Amino acid sequence: MTLADEIKHRLIHQFEDAVIALTDTGGGDHWHLEISTKHLEGLSRVKQHQAIYKPLQDLIAANRIHALQIVVNPAPA
Repeated sequence: MTLADEIKHRLIHQFEDAVIALTDTGGGDHWHLEISTKHLEGLSRVKQHQAIYKPLQDLIAANRIHALQIVVNPAPA
């Protein structure tokens, strides 16, 4: 499983309804994530990011993810 697949798998496991677009922006450890899920609605930006980082913590700690740019979009109706 590629790192991109692993990231998507973990996020979909955490947020079942998530629509995810993930792009490697360089070097395999810098990522741009766009995510839409009802689970993040109503949360502050800090809380949204904390919820997204939670299932990825070990990848971040191991420096497999060095940078993650996050865009949270409204969940589809």
